[in-house]
Amino acid sequence: MAKRDYYEVLGVSRNASEAEIKKAYRQLALKYHPDRNPGDKNAEEKFKEAAEAYEVLSNPEKRSRYDQFGHAGFSAGAGSGFNGGMSVDEILRRHFGDSFSFDDLFETAFFGSSSSKQKSRNITKGSNLRVNLKLTLEEILNGVEKKIKLNKYIKCKDCNGTGAKQGSSYTTCSYCRGTGQITKITSTFFGQMQTRSTCPYCGGEGKIIAEKCNTCNGDGIIKGEEIIGINIPAGVSEGMHLTVSGKGNAAPRNGIPGDLIIKIEEIEHPYLKREGNHLIYEHFLSFPEAALGTKIEVPTLEGKAKITIQPGTQPGKILRLKGKGLPDINKYGRGDLLVNISVWIPQNLSKEEKIILQKLQNSENFIPKPSSQDKNIFGRMKDFFQ
Repeated sequence: MAKRDYYEVLGVSRNASEAEIKKAYRQLALKYHPDRNPGDKNAEEKFKEAAEAYEVLSNPEKRSRYDQFGHAGFSAGAGSGFNGGMSVDEILRRHFGDSFSFDDLFETAFFGSSSSKQKSRNITKGSNLRVNLKLTLEEILNGVEKKIKLNKYIKCKDCNGTGAKQGSSYTTCSYCRGTGQITKITSTFFGQMQTRSTCPYCGGEGKIIAEKCNTCNGDGIIKGEEIIGINIPAGVSEGMHLTVSGKGNAAPRNGIPGDLIIKIEEIEHPYLKREGNHLIYEHFLSFPEAALGTKIEVPTLEGKAKITIQPGTQPGKILRLKGKGLPDINKYGRGDLLVNISVWIPQNLSKEEKIILQKLQNSENFIPKPSSQDKNIFGRMKDFFQ
């Protein structure tokens, strides 16, 4: 099923401001929140659809890529810039911090924060990973599935990412009383001033591990390897970036994982040169072939193609093979294969060949006849030198 346009999902125009996008998303999240629609799978899907749209349009870089390439700019992962496998709680944590309940979301949507409930604990996010992926033109033609082995931070299996030793538990931080923040009130010339900072004892998490996991030393992550399957859409180009959400480094203690950002690199083709969605091939004809005409075969990304060369074909003639280029990433058709005709002039002639050519050079058919355009050029040159 084709994805809906993200602007349509949120009900905003394509030039909507960041504030308008945020407001529209909050209203939809409030409308379709599972606490308000218990057991309604359709509401849950709409909630996730709105979250996916917000994930892209709230990020200036992702929004620019979406405006340029549409959904195809994010087709390398499970969703267009958003991990569709996330639970509702994980989505809420990604966008609203610890505001997991309907009541907290209601307060955030209409009052701007949930400070009255003291839910401001720090949510950690794993760092992004960047890799270069080399593709042949044949792979770009049809799209391809690639598997990449990554050395990265992964969730500790012994503690399931919690950082706590099996059988151990978390205790509420006594210093910040579970809020993750320290509030200080200082007296100034203008009166009392209140400031907040991250709790230095629990790192903003609001809780402390009673006994740390021996494998990860309480971090919840360890160095490891992961093999990731990536679907590359047809029509990508050199320098394009694709994002696989949630496949970067794991975050400490079950935080939000980072993203995997893939930069596309093209492997040079032995015969064809890319120019946008078009392909260019240069073919050399012998002098007799250009004069008498012939049939030739040219390489394409899908095998050989036969072309008829008309008698008297001039150097610089471009022959077009419609639809034999690369597909547009937004599925707007395919480019063409352009065959540039050149004529090979031999440099080392035998005695017999020279005699034959000397006999031909005085023939009327072998005397160059400039076109009307050439005559105009000659005329302008004449005027220039006068």
